[in-house]
Amino acid sequence: MKKSKIGLTILLVIVLSASVFTAITITSPATTDKTEIILNDSSVHNQHDHNNVNCVFKTVFEGQFNFDSLKYNTPADVQRSIEKGLEWIVKAQSPDGGWGAGSHYRQDITDPHQVNSDPATTAMVSMAILRCDNVLSGGKYSVQLNKALNYLFTCVETSAPEDFNITKEQNTQPQIKLGQNIDVVLTSQFLTNILDHIVNDPTLEKRTKDAIQVCVNKIQSAQTNNGSFNGGSWAGVLQSSFATGALEAAEIKGIDVSDTILANARKYQSSNYDEKTGTVRTDDAAGVMLYSVSSTSRNTAQESNTAKINLKKAKEEGKLDKNAEMTVENLQKAGMSESEALTTYSAYKVNESAKMQAISKDIMVGFGNNGGEEFLSFLQTGEGLIISNDNTWKKWYDNISKTLVNIQEEEGNWSGHHCITSPVFCTATSLLILSINNDVEELAVMGHK
Repeated sequence: MKKSKIGLTILLVIVLSASVFTAITITSPATTDKTEIILNDSSVHNQHDHNNVNCVFKTVFEGQFNFDSLKYNTPADVQRSIEKGLEWIVKAQSPDGGWGAGSHYRQDITDPHQVNSDPATTAMVSMAILRCDNVLSGGKYSVQLNKALNYLFTCVETSAPEDFNITKEQNTQPQIKLGQNIDVVLTSQFLTNILDHIVNDPTLEKRTKDAIQVCVNKIQSAQTNNGSFNGGSWAGVLQSSFATGALEAAEIKGIDVSDTILANARKYQSSNYDEKTGTVRTDDAAGVMLYSVSSTSRNTAQESNTAKINLKKAKEEGKLDKNAEMTVENLQKAGMSESEALTTYSAYKVNESAKMQAISKDIMVGFGNNGGEEFLSFLQTGEGLIISNDNTWKKWYDNISKTLVNIQEEEGNWSGHHCITSPVFCTATSLLILSINNDVEELAVMGHK
């Protein structure tokens, strides 16, 4: 899940990262003391005795940065859980190559073969399969990945130019809970990710880039005056978060993205959190603080890391004292312009504050049980920690992975207990979280752009 360069707006502008992908909240049956920070639990997964899974996301930046300190082996029990989840989800694929979450109004239908395919769910599953060491040309589930890509191509290429979305499916669980245009947003992210794995096939590469441009045009046309994106539903802040990420990811791949639209999207994300007071706006987040703080911590990670990198470099070069603190003045001494210093300093302060709230147990509990929106929110938190070069992500991962392994169903899937309950959607998001180790290098690179 690639991200683009940081924006140029000043004062309280905060960036949003892309990714994929994606974020999730979970709660195990036994909830511990809510007042603790979840990262304080270091007792989980002390032994990591399996072989490291190679990162499937290779970039042009590989070798230029040393991310060894962020790398972390997936525990053996977690790897078994991933494999079990993958086996379940590939069996759930429809003949048309897609996967579906089902209707919001028929959540009693949990059989994945009794619901229609939808692009949002298909993109989520595809990103999970990709992150789990499968590519178009190889891997245990490459056949399923190719079928999914063709399904999404059809959705994009047959959509009307004037439509915001790429599907005629309506009232799906992702649409009702995340946003009416979530399909085009997540499809754009997957197509951007798959570009890295198209080798020696200029025709397929062009087709993919053309499809991404179609998605980007639709996303941009749906932006509202306040920087959010049209069609937001119950937790519209999440759709806007992913939309901004999709634009950033596309921009770095050379897709035509409007600087103004991207800057406004980032500004909207930053407006949801005030680091001075700790106040969180939740009117676009269904009143759930988790959705807002996870989006903010994820979306300020890239620019926050830029501030840290510049400060560290200035100290190494002797421009600043080794004990110099993070301030706008010191960032200017490090060589940044006034507007750049204001922007990155603001992002740094908001990120530091928001991420601590995002990983606190009282926020992570959400409604007291897990639904698809919670799963998505936690994924954003974890990715944001890696992007901001924060090694506490390892403790976060130990706790989150333990919970996910414990609540995995016997058949191999995960299900939500409210809102997005779809076993397909929740399983895809859970797999993205558990396999995040495979994408550490790619995520870390985002913080160096």
